[in-house]
Amino acid sequence: MKSQVIKRSVMIDGHKTSISLEDAFWSSLKAIAQAEGSTVAQTVTTIDETRKQSNLSSAVRLFVLDYVRNGQMGKQV
Repeated sequence: MKSQVIKRSVMIDGHKTSISLEDAFWSSLKAIAQAEGSTVAQTVTTIDETRKQSNLSSAVRLFVLDYVRNGQMGKQV
C-alpha cells in the first residue's frame, strides 16, 4: 500500500517553509509536540536548528524515528 505524502507549510524564524511528510509522520510530530508542551512549528524550528541533513523533511522523519526508538513516546504514536 502506497503512503500518501502531504505537504504543509510551517513558520520557521518568521518565514514559511513547506515540509512533505507521510500522514503517519505528521500525526507523530503533532503528538510529540503536544507531549513536549510545544507546537508543531516550535518543534520543527528546533529540528531545523539542530539538523545534520540538508533536507528538512528528512530531518523531521529522523527526529520522529529517534523519538520513538528512544521510548519517549510510549504508546502514544
